[in-house]
Amino acid sequence: MTSSAQPSVPDLQAEPLVSLLRDLEQLVKLESPTSNMLAVCTVQDAVEQWAKDLNAHTHALPGGTRQFLFGTSEDTGSAQRKRVLVLAHADTVWPQGSLSDMPFRVEGMRVYGPGSYDMKGGIVGLFYALRSLEGNYPAGGIEVLLTPDEEIGSHHSRAVIEQAAQRARVVLVIEPPVADSHALKSGRKGVGHFLVELRGVAAHAGNKPLEGASAISEAAHQILAVQALADPEKGTTVSVGAVSGGGAVNVIPAQARFEIDLRVSTLEEGERITQAMQALTPHDSRVEIKVSGGLNRPPFERSPATMKLFAQAKQLAAGLGFDLTEEVVGGGSDGNFTAPFVPTLDGLGAPGDGAHAAHEHIRLDRWPDHVRLLTALLREV
Repeated sequence: MTSSAQPSVPDLQAEPLVSLLRDLEQLVKLESPTSNMLAVCTVQDAVEQWAKDLNAHTHALPGGTRQFLFGTSEDTGSAQRKRVLVLAHADTVWPQGSLSDMPFRVEGMRVYGPGSYDMKGGIVGLFYALRSLEGNYPAGGIEVLLTPDEEIGSHHSRAVIEQAAQRARVVLVIEPPVADSHALKSGRKGVGHFLVELRGVAAHAGNKPLEGASAISEAAHQILAVQALADPEKGTTVSVGAVSGGGAVNVIPAQARFEIDLRVSTLEEGERITQAMQALTPHDSRVEIKVSGGLNRPPFERSPATMKLFAQAKQLAAGLGFDLTEEVVGGGSDGNFTAPFVPTLDGLGAPGDGAHAAHEHIRLDRWPDHVRLLTALLREV
C-alpha cells in the first residue's frame, strides 16, 4: 500500500483504535488554549500520569515544560549515552469553549475535535508507542518534553528544548504529518515576526494639511518596500498581515503600525531581511520609524543527517506495509530549534487535516500505521 492508495477500513472496536480513541477523547475534552496556563497544565497533568504509570521520572522545568524520562533517571545525558528526544506540546490555538461548536466525535473514518490533529493525537500515539515498548527502551533512554506554548512561538520553552537537544542523538517531533500526502517533514522554514510603528505629526486635514506628516502615508511607502524584500525563488516570503492607524478622519494621522510575517528557508535569508528591516528610513523625515521583532524560529534546513533518519523511517514503514514520503513545509515547530544541533525528523504524529481550522480531524484509517511506525522508530533509532 502506498501513501496515496486507499487503505483498508479498520475495525473501530479493535486495538489499537479503542485505546487511541479513548485517550484522544480525554485530551480533546481538556481544552487547552495557550492563553490559559491552568488549562494547559491540566492536559500536562493527565499526560504526566500516563508517564508515571510507565514508571517514568517526571520533572517540571523552567517555563512550564514537563519532562518525562524513560529508561534513564539522569537529568543530563553523556556522550556515551545520548538520548532519543521526543518533542510535543500541550497547548492549542482554540479558545476555551470551542467544544460547544466542535464537539469530539467520530464520523466514518475521521475523528474531529479542537486540537485533535494538532497535536493531541500525536501525544496519544506517542504514549501508545511507549506502552508497546514494554520497558525495552533504546540505549540512553527516551526524553519527552511536553511544552505549554508552541502555538505562540515557544518563548518560554525554547531554552529547555535547545538544552535537551545537546544531550540527544536524534529528535522525533510528533507534530502531524503533511495533510493529504501524510508525508513526514524533513525541513521547515524559519519564522519571523516584525512590528513597525510610525509616529508622524497631526494637523487639521482641512485647514493646515501641509503642517501634518501622515504616518499612514509613510506606512504605505514602507509596506511596499518591505514586501519587495521577498525572494520566492529562495523560499523567502514577507507578508504584511495587519495594519492600523489614524483616528478622526479630518486629522492628518500621527500614528500607524503594521505587522509582518516572515518565512525563510535559510539563516542567511533571515539575516538579510532582519538587516533590511532595521535599516528602514522614512520618506518623510518628520516621521519616526520604530522596528521591533525578528526571527523567532531558525530555519529547519533539510540535512544529510535528517535524510538518513528519514531513510530509516521509510524502511521501517515499508516493513509495516506502507510507503512513506517526506516534504519541506512553510510552518514552524519546535523541531526548528533542534535541527541545527541534532538530526531531527518531524511529522510523526497523527495523520489527518484541518490544523487551526474548524474541520480539524484525524484519519482513523491511517493513524494505526503511523503509531506503529513511531513505535518502531523509538525501538530502532
